[in-house]
Amino acid sequence: MNKRSSGLMYQVLKTGTGPKPTSSDTVLCHYRGTLESGAEFDSSYSRGKPAEFRVTGVIKGWTEALQLMTVGSRWRLVIPPHLAYGEKGAGGKIGPNATLVFEIELLGIVGR
Repeated sequence: MNKRSSGLMYQVLKTGTGPKPTSSDTVLCHYRGTLESGAEFDSSYSRGKPAEFRVTGVIKGWTEALQLMTVGSRWRLVIPPHLAYGEKGAGGKIGPNATLVFEIELLGIVGR
């Protein structure tokens, strides 16, 4: 597991060969999000459809990681609270100061 100065930790599960997105890009991803306990709180796989969003339109940990990934990559992220939802938590499923674990597959960059 690699650790960045921000506190973001990541493990490369598969290395892609495509371009890296920039902060102004919109990306297409499959992902699964869990709490440290392993309890799943969100998954595009469960919905059967990848998610599309702006690189800067997500939590800070994702914004940082996505700009390091190449299209076709699959990474496991461990995101500390200050790069996720912090003291507020989110949606009743993510409590205050929760560390989040994601597996993200970067499928593409919209328009590229």
